Amino acid sequence: MARAFVLVLDSVGIGASADAGSYGDAGADTLGHVAGWFAANGLPFALPHLDRLGLGAAARASTGRLPPGLTAAEPFAGRWGYAVEASKGKDTPSGHWEIAGLPVPFDWGYFPQSIPCFPAALTEALVREGELPGILGDCHASGTEIIARLGAEHMATGKPILYTSADSVLQIAAHEETFGLDRLDALCRIARRLCDPLGIGRVIARPFTGTDAASFTRTANRRDYAVPPPAPTLLQVASEARREVITVGKIGDIFAHVGTGEVLKAAGNAALGARTLEGLARLSDGGLLMANFIDFDSLYGHRRDPEGYGRALMAFDAWLPSLVAALRPGDLCIVTADHGCDPTYRGTDHTREHVPVLAFGPALPTGSIGRRDSFADMAAAAAAHLDLPWAGAGRPF
Repeated sequence: MARAFVLVLDSVGIGASADAGSYGDAGADTLGHVAGWFAANGLPFALPHLDRLGLGAAARASTGRLPPGLTAAEPFAGRWGYAVEASKGKDTPSGHWEIAGLPVPFDWGYFPQSIPCFPAALTEALVREGELPGILGDCHASGTEIIARLGAEHMATGKPILYTSADSVLQIAAHEETFGLDRLDALCRIARRLCDPLGIGRVIARPFTGTDAASFTRTANRRDYAVPPPAPTLLQVASEARREVITVGKIGDIFAHVGTGEVLKAAGNAALGARTLEGLARLSDGGLLMANFIDFDSLYGHRRDPEGYGRALMAFDAWLPSLVAALRPGDLCIVTADHGCDPTYRGTDHTREHVPVLAFGPALPTGSIGRRDSFADMAAAAAAHLDLPWAGAGRPF
């Protein structure tokens, strides 16, 4: 029986959507601008394995331009195209839910750009129920910047650092040792309940270590507390059909652990790749694996580091043959993304972009699948491949 794998390269967008201007993202192009940065600085940039799967061709179809260093040369080793997000927003849950066949049918809640940005009632309830001396931050901020700025005060006062972004999110940063992981977890659970009436998509625990601004480092003990999907996703359908489901990285958190099966956690793309291969090796016939590779977004996109972003892409490309070699006859693998995070763009937020759709496996068809009007086409294709009953969104390719 066939198996299916969906690998999400977090934030590897391939060109601004037609409605990107409405999100303040006109002209964004994560892959194209990263490749352009390498070319402008005289540095080599090549993704030969992704290119052979059709990444360059998909980027050219999306934007009309071929990113420097890519060739889009035939013959291709898989089917390729690009997908347009049907959901509103440019956030992690919307992108992942839609990939799994559930375009978000509602508007998320967002916190304003004002300072303070959190409603007083929310803050007062969190302080009271969490037995806190108060909070720090209460603004839109980059996580690394605000921890460097307020980390020492947090350690001295015991006040956690609360901040948000252009996403529907409340993030709580606290020191692993002076505040404690268990206390941070309990606080985030309180915040999750308090944020539900506001339509906030995620509450994120952001633990860090270190002794001063120069040494503060966010750790791998991050956890997302997400709203459960309001309707069945591909993961849930597979689970209810008694298929084995394995999820790698933060997928379990993104789907509020609804249908996400066995969760394999890891920190960083290299470790996530190793856990993906571990899951691939033992996934049973008819099973589904979904993985998120986070470093592109968290380490390089939000930090506006095009060189780091490009080197992470090349490292993933170098790892890809080990995945291909482990596929069995009948397997389908889809490589895609959930949104953009152009490291050359203004600000530090995600960017509204098309995403690549690269579908391949031993003896599977090759060639263009063109423009897809929803990320959900990937769920429909995987469901058809696995012979699962599918009543969700999307058209299989």
